[in-house]
Amino acid sequence: MLQYSIGSRIQEERKVLHETGKKEREEKIMANVYVFTAFGFEEIEGLTVVDLMRRAGAQVQMVSISDGLAVKGSHGIEIKADTFFEDVDFGQADLLVLPGGMPGTLHLGEHQGLTKLLTETAAQGKRVAAICAAPSVLGGLGLLKGKRAVCYPGFEDKLTGAQVGTEEVVTDGNITTSRGLGTAIPFALELISLLFGQEKAEEIGASVIYSGR
Repeated sequence: MLQYSIGSRIQEERKVLHETGKKEREEKIMANVYVFTAFGFEEIEGLTVVDLMRRAGAQVQMVSISDGLAVKGSHGIEIKADTFFEDVDFGQADLLVLPGGMPGTLHLGEHQGLTKLLTETAAQGKRVAAICAAPSVLGGLGLLKGKRAVCYPGFEDKLTGAQVGTEEVVTDGNITTSRGLGTAIPFALELISLLFGQEKAEEIGASVIYSGR
């Protein structure tokens, strides 16, 4: 009985140490993600990234570049952003994400603070991602030169200097691009894989019953 009790206690202690170590590892890989919203952005492209990233454990903030936190998307759906662009210190950012949609993409590309941030972030080797029409913003900044990239059909000529493909999602170096609303889930899972690993991406995909194609 004593031997059994000691053995059980050792197993419990090992379990506690394992769980503690697992928690510490998870805390170490916490990621700071910023998804930018503007009047006329594609709602589902933005919210899919926010939702799945939060499920993965990322610290995600929706950042408004508009006059208010309430931002109406391209299909009339109004969302409330977490904060204003001017109130964020992006020094600890691990990933910047641009949803597409019109005229949202145009507003993103016209915001001087955001375009400066995108250029500086990419130059530092940190991750930048865009979907649908939004890769055109990166193209206009010269961030896609010599890189493989994809976008919504009709915006290919805006991807200046890129090797334009037709895959659902493409990551080339620190830049990830995707094609549209229909590729929002694989886009988000790709970003999770890049920040947290493929195992976490597969876990999140399975949890939302996503089987891919």
